[in-house]
Amino acid sequence: MLRLRQICLVARRLKPAVADLESAFGLATCFQDPGVAKYGLENALLPIGNDFLEIVAPVAPNTAAERYLDRRNGDGGYMVILQSDDVLTRRAQIEAAGVRVINTHDHDDFYGIQLHPRDTGGAMLEIDRNDGDDASDSPWRPAGDDWKRAVRTDVTTAMTGAELQSDDPAGLAARWGAILDIAPKTGNDGVAALQLDNATLRFVPVADGRGEGLGGVDLKMTPGVQPGAQYVEETKIICGTRFRLIE
Repeated sequence: MLRLRQICLVARRLKPAVADLESAFGLATCFQDPGVAKYGLENALLPIGNDFLEIVAPVAPNTAAERYLDRRNGDGGYMVILQSDDVLTRRAQIEAAGVRVINTHDHDDFYGIQLHPRDTGGAMLEIDRNDGDDASDSPWRPAGDDWKRAVRTDVTTAMTGAELQSDDPAGLAARWGAILDIAPKTGNDGVAALQLDNATLRFVPVADGRGEGLGGVDLKMTPGVQPGAQYVEETKIICGTRFRLIE
C-alpha cells in the first residue's frame, strides 16, 4: 500500500496562508503541532476528506524552510508525504540505492522517514507508517487525535494528485519511480506520472520561472459543486501553489 496522505506547503506567514486555504476550499484547521518548534517552525493541518494539507512557516532565523522560501522566491510546495504499510522494507531498498534518510520519526504507533531532497529532487519526500493503515480514514499522528471533527466536504472531498515541476520532468519521474518502485507512465498529453493507490504524481516542465519543486495539487470536488460557482475556480493559486479542482 502506498498512498498520498499529506502535502506540506511553506509560507512566510502562517495565518494568512491558512485563512486563504480555509476560505477558498471550505476547510478547517484540525491541529497545530507544537513539536515543529524544534525546527524553528509553526504549522497548521487542514483535513481534505481523509487526507491533509499542512502549512509550515518559519518562526526562527536560518531555518531550512526560510532558505527554501528564498531559493524558490516565495511561498510554495515543500513536501510530499506518503503512507505505506512497509516503510522498513522500503527504507532498506532506498538506502541500498544510495538515497539518504535525513530524519526518522519513531513512535509506538508511527514510523516515518524523510529523504534528502538532493537525492530525490523535486521536493522533500517522506514515507510514513501509522497503525490502522488498512482503513482510508486511519489515524494519522501528525494531524492529532481529533482530526475528523474538522473535516469539511462542502467543496472538496480528497487530494487526488500532486504536480512536480522540473527542467527534466522525465528524469525526475524516473528518479522518483526508482525510489518508490513504481514504473512511470506517460499519458497522451506527454506528461510522465506515477500512480499511487489514491492519487497521481505528475511531472511537468517548469513554466512559472520558479525552478524545480512541488508546483501543484489536485483536489476532488464535492459532487454538485461547479467551477466558477460561489468561491470555486477551476485553478486557483494559493500559497504559491496551483490548486486544480477535479470533478
